[in-house]
Amino acid sequence: MTLKTKWIDVLYNVATGSRNVRNFFTPIGAIFYGLLIFVFIVTALYVDRLAGLTSIFPNPLNIILSLPIFLLALFLIGWSVQNFLKAKGTPVPFNPPPKLVTTGPYAYTRNPMLTGVFSLFFGFGVLFGSVFLLIVFTPFFIFINFWELKSIEEPELEKRLGQEYIEYRKRTPMFFPGFGIIFKRRK
Repeated sequence: MTLKTKWIDVLYNVATGSRNVRNFFTPIGAIFYGLLIFVFIVTALYVDRLAGLTSIFPNPLNIILSLPIFLLALFLIGWSVQNFLKAKGTPVPFNPPPKLVTTGPYAYTRNPMLTGVFSLFFGFGVLFGSVFLLIVFTPFFIFINFWELKSIEEPELEKRLGQEYIEYRKRTPMFFPGFGIIFKRRK
């Protein structure tokens, strides 16, 4: 049994375990992910400083440009969380809803909360004028999330939700909806 298979099994066992176990692991997962975001942003700003790069957007242009990005990000994150809470779960993989959520933003993308988090990264990159956050750390963070979803979360979702998830995955983009899916009438 590989480490990947063991991690999928741990995630599956926690996600399908007792409410007490899920409630125990949920804040741990949320805190870990929040710290990962914080470390990426702070490291990017530090690398900018080491490289002698100054802000690429002058004040107040940086604020004007970053504000709509932040608003979009917070809207996506809030809408995603609301749909998961309504379905009696959380966005943390340790405590997911008992059924597949395909409503709200999940009708357009499988991971709208992550799309919001990626938007936050870009927003912070613009706000701080960070070259490394915009062109290195944000794409790297997206890649790490893509890899983790493909390697761990999606196999666990397939194991837990079966054919319903497989069909949903086939028809719904991972992060960014195309215009066709946005304007297509959902069944």
